[in-house]
Amino acid sequence: MSERKTPPEGVTAAAAATADRSMPEAQSGPAALPRQALEIAAGYAFTGPALDLGALLWDGVCLPDAQVRIPLPMLNRHGLVAGATGTGKTKTLQLIAEQLSAQGVPVFLADIKGDVSGIAEPGARNEKVQARAAEVYQQWEATGFPAEFYALGGIGHGIPVRATVTSFGPLLLSKVLQLNQTQEQSLGLIFHYADQKGLELVDLKDLRAVVAFLTSDEGKGELKGIGGLSTATAGVILRSLTAFEAEGMADFFGEPEFDTAELLRTAEDGRGLVSVLELAAVQDRPRLFSTFLMWLLADLFHDLPEVGDVDRPKLVFFFDEAHLLFNGASKAFLDSLTQTVRLIRSKGIGVFFVTQTAKDVPADVLAQLGNRVQHALRAFTPDDQKALKATVKTFPNSAYDLEELLTGLGTGEAVVTVLSEKGAPTPVAATRLRAPESLMGPVDAGALDSAVRSSSLYGRYAQAVDRESAYEKLDSRGAKGPDEMKAQRRSHEEDPSVVEQVVGSGMFKSLARSVGTQIGREITRSIFGTARARRRR
Repeated sequence: MSERKTPPEGVTAAAAATADRSMPEAQSGPAALPRQALEIAAGYAFTGPALDLGALLWDGVCLPDAQVRIPLPMLNRHGLVAGATGTGKTKTLQLIAEQLSAQGVPVFLADIKGDVSGIAEPGARNEKVQARAAEVYQQWEATGFPAEFYALGGIGHGIPVRATVTSFGPLLLSKVLQLNQTQEQSLGLIFHYADQKGLELVDLKDLRAVVAFLTSDEGKGELKGIGGLSTATAGVILRSLTAFEAEGMADFFGEPEFDTAELLRTAEDGRGLVSVLELAAVQDRPRLFSTFLMWLLADLFHDLPEVGDVDRPKLVFFFDEAHLLFNGASKAFLDSLTQTVRLIRSKGIGVFFVTQTAKDVPADVLAQLGNRVQHALRAFTPDDQKALKATVKTFPNSAYDLEELLTGLGTGEAVVTVLSEKGAPTPVAATRLRAPESLMGPVDAGALDSAVRSSSLYGRYAQAVDRESAYEKLDSRGAKGPDEMKAQRRSHEEDPSVVEQVVGSGMFKSLARSVGTQIGREITRSIFGTARARRRR
């Protein structure tokens, strides 16, 4: 008779006995596993640092000696966490985020439902957690992880996250405003005009002022200079902006703009900081928050240097409710998104898309997601059945009947395939996942407010700033006499170059003044058309 393993520390004898009864005596060591299970287990026997997801499931039995893992260096090869509502996707995010933090990797989590904030506090030991730990041989210990809490525009409990309109860029803003392709291109011309004329677009009223000026009797002549922008199209954009602002969206745009480098920090004890962006208060505005998440990612891409393959990611970014990002997106938007995901890996950033089915993600993006955690799917309707078949086709060859398996998985179970240390796909493994060690639910609102106000970032971002920008400049321009305005237009036309216009503009001076110590700054745009004022060295 094989000797039984000692139960993990913190697991009660009763829970361990329950786990023992669920597992045949002959399966207490790797050599005793069924041949096919042994082959799968061998695919996850990594020698380097890795994250522990759980234990292999075979023929309905949990095999704790066969651990399913993800190599840490492969986390920047991106991933997908998918599954029907209520199957445990959020807990999977929490489990992965905890282990990344423990290994010194910063994490970004989008908290759509408001229940991820518990990662900052130790979890509660109960019979369910102890039984799961015993089943998968997990050394479970209640642990809280270092976290910062943010909220879009300060709507919620967290530190306000804002972006300037200039930084957000025309492509992402077109997605938010639901503009068509022609209108999207026209908005790009408006941004170009504002850049040239030194009209800094800090908040929505700045952009609205520029568009209103271009459609006014005084500004119509400017349209000829930028070409391809009709008065009618500019009017559509203006109406979209006005309606957008009337819906209360103005709070998300402005200064001080959030510096995405804050997401790359580690705590004093060396653990990675978990940045939790609270979105529950704005979940009725899905197009806005999904696009704002893309701005965060694009801004990181814009700023970070190339590093190639690394021992551990600089940041792992979890993009929850990812289908919202792709719904109704223009071709230009999808092309830019695909290119960003493809290239950001070389900057040390891993991106995990979280959604219900793999078919929610465009094929060009899905092809770049090397790590897959697929929770249960439902097949109650013909559309569900199509989604199930499409999901099965996205997996490599499997020893399982995946159509049957994916509809029969329990909560906290998933089908997993990842990239090995050599970059090859691992065998498909049905997995009983480990239990998170932090609190599986939201923290108390009072404790959350206290954590936010005690953060070193609170004083930097809490108070909105409204400095002189395009709105004020155009407003003061309207107060000038006709001769002064003609002279001002003539001065612009005689400028020798766009570079000299920008350097001499109020935009350049105001941005430099807002930082205080820079000699000068420049505006550059990335793949997504996003921009940040860059310091000259």
